[in-house]
Formats: sequence, structure tokens, C-alpha cells
Amino acid sequence: MIEIKNITKSFGPVRAVDGVSLSVRRGETLSIVGESGCGKTTLAKMIVGLMRPDEGTIVAAAKVQMVFQDPYNSLDPLYPVRSILAEALHTQRDMSARQKEERIREALVSVGLEPFVMDRFPHEFSGGQRQRIAIARALLAQPLVLVLDEPTSALDVLVQKQIVDLLSVLKLRLGLTYIFISHNLRVVKNFSDTIAVMCDGKIVETGDTRGIFARPQHPYTRQLLSAALNYTVS
Repeated sequence: MIEIKNITKSFGPVRAVDGVSLSVRRGETLSIVGESGCGKTTLAKMIVGLMRPDEGTIVAAAKVQMVFQDPYNSLDPLYPVRSILAEALHTQRDMSARQKEERIREALVSVGLEPFVMDRFPHEFSGGQRQRIAIARALLAQPLVLVLDEPTSALDVLVQKQIVDLLSVLKLRLGLTYIFISHNLRVVKNFSDTIAVMCDGKIVETGDTRGIFARPQHPYTRQLLSAALNYTVS
């Protein structure tokens, strides 16, 4: 589905992503974890094409969209939801205005919102509702891959669970593949199929989720799990 080979990205003297290679298979949820500043978001932006790698290649065999971390800043406050979501359909020149509105209605319903909210503005919604709108916007482009950059970190615990549950339902219903960027290992443990651990711009360990949590191999992975989950790992 996605093949990432030896990509690097530097900002001045700082190498934010350093020789990263990853494979993402159709239908899986790959979580990329690590502490703040390790390069996760830079990697995510390169996967969706918002940044270009200095070196290496990214080959995606399907359309990729991104859901950003901050639901408060990722939606333009000057426009109603109708206009925000319609922007995702601007390339669909063969669709009538009525067809576009129907697609927007369907997208809102798919993320658990009523169609009548399309005439409201972002400030009228809670954080969880805004993130649902952001997910609807991404889905309108009909991607097969969603890159989810800390999509629950700005939300309280109950709303985090609601968004993760929604993402799980959408994955099954639409046959999606997820790249989930997170530092919340409790969410990652229950949501992911595979994990890539990132430290100082490098991938230091990869594996299936159960194996990573039960038998972490790299010292940084053991440190990360111990600090985040407050238990001793073998």
C-alpha cells in the first residue's frame, strides 16, 4: 500500500527524519510512536505530500489524506461546515451542487453528526465534534489511507475513546488503512496492528503490537513503555 525507503528531512543542522524505511500493508493500522520532537509529524507530512523528503522515496498505491492533531485550528473559523467540507470536493467538476451537498450530508452522518450542522461555524462545536468534521473532510476525498496525526491528543479521555471507536468502525466499513501518529501508548496498544518506534528521527524498532508490548527489544522502546504505562517491561 505504502513503501517508504530511506527518507531523510533536515531543517538547518537538525535532521528531523533520518533514513526511515517502512512498509504499510492494505487494511492495517500502523502506529508510529515516540516522544515529542522525535520526527513523527514531519514523517506524517511527507507521507501525505505536505513536505518533500530531502532523500529517499515514498510510493503510495492509493490516495492518502490526513487528519490533523488540533481540531481547533485545522478548520477555518470564517466558514461554515458546508463550505469547509465542500472544499474537499472542489476537484469533482462533474458533480452538481446538489450531488455535492448530498455527499456532504452522507459524510456528516458517517461520523455521527446530523446533516443540519453543516450551516454552523467551527466555534459552535466541541473539540470532539470538530475532530469528527475533520475526519468527514478527509473521507470526502475518498482515500484508502488516512494519516492520523495525534487525532485524540487535544481531547479529554471520554471523547478520545469516542473518536477511536469511530475510527475503528470507519476502518471496517470503508476498508481503510491507518497510519496513526501518537504518544498515547494506551490508545496505541488497543488500536494498532503494528508499531514503529521513532527516536531522534530514526525508526529504532518495528513489530506487531502484541510483541512490542510484551517483548520490546530496543532500550528506548523499553524506556518509553515503562515511562508511559508505569510498569516494568522485560
